[in-house]
Amino acid sequence: MIESPGLLLTLLAFVLVIGPLVFVHEMGHYLAARWFGVKADAFSIGFGREIAGWTDRRGTRWKLGWMPLGGYVRFAGDMNAVSQPSAEWLALPEEERNQTFQAKPVWQRAIIVAAGPVVNFLLAMLILGGFAMAYGDTRTPPVVGTVLENSAAARAGLQPGDRIVRLGDRDIHVFEDMLSYTRIHPAEKTTVAFERNGQVQTLPVTIGVDQQTDRFGNNYRIGMLGIARGDRVTVPVSLFEAPVVAVRRTGEIVSMMVETIGQIITGRRSVKELGGPLSIAKVSGEQITLGADAFVFLIALVSINLGFINLLPVPMLDGGHLLFYAIEAVRRKPVGPEVQEWAFRGGLAAILGLMLLVTFNDLGNFGLWQSLASLIG
Repeated sequence: MIESPGLLLTLLAFVLVIGPLVFVHEMGHYLAARWFGVKADAFSIGFGREIAGWTDRRGTRWKLGWMPLGGYVRFAGDMNAVSQPSAEWLALPEEERNQTFQAKPVWQRAIIVAAGPVVNFLLAMLILGGFAMAYGDTRTPPVVGTVLENSAAARAGLQPGDRIVRLGDRDIHVFEDMLSYTRIHPAEKTTVAFERNGQVQTLPVTIGVDQQTDRFGNNYRIGMLGIARGDRVTVPVSLFEAPVVAVRRTGEIVSMMVETIGQIITGRRSVKELGGPLSIAKVSGEQITLGADAFVFLIALVSINLGFINLLPVPMLDGGHLLFYAIEAVRRKPVGPEVQEWAFRGGLAAILGLMLLVTFNDLGNFGLWQSLASLIG
């Protein structure tokens, strides 16, 4: 039976995921700017018309926009899209001009811009570290317990007791490393290196495909070798070990994201798997019905996603700004405003195009196009 969290719960869950993460991201920018003496004119959660807000004693307008799909901090002196000095900026009184973003050296501007994504990663690490302390760290040895009949592992010749040491280009240290690799490589031909009787052998293997459907009716195509582990080994994690485990898990998630994007770019994975805000809303509603643990873990994943995407070197994103600051540091002078303006226009067009694509995919996943086709037919 397919379970649905309902529209209201889905919307609430989406706001509870996106709202705090956008706030944390923008707060990273804001606090770094405050540290370097940059005045903020506005701090907004959401875009569009203001529905609520107040002005603090520093003159910063804190507000909520009616469209809760992002946010921004507008710093003093932000008079153009590329945040470069202009005649209007030069006309400001010196004391006021010194509190603007443009007046700061390039390294300070870079820190202010990078602070948003960095805080997203730190929040995710805090959550993952907390989970590690609460539930321990799974470190099951990558030893084959049993081999399923007619599975990819059986066809490759793996046997119980074999210790997997490498899959494709990935070193395998624990059983979970093998699971994370196979999940995102369904039907791919690769090699498996394993230790048997003290000897390391390498065999070709074609990872199997498993079509799964969850309780919400979502279909997944994942890879699997067809190996069952032995006894699961979970070790307790102390307060001092938690940051190390959190950094490692965050790195694994980012690595999986990079690899998945690479598969889409090279055509090994369909672009239809790219999702947008509607997909996030749907998953948020589903995860909140599964309990607090699942929902908080989703927040960590989305926070990593938000930090990672914002660091991509695309104009309009934080990574695009950092790219220009890196060029400025090397050239010892900023990139011309005309070049930046055209780059930002191109970046905006790319982002809008991507948003259209993922929205199209989301609507398709919700069955809209199939319903329309049946009506027309």
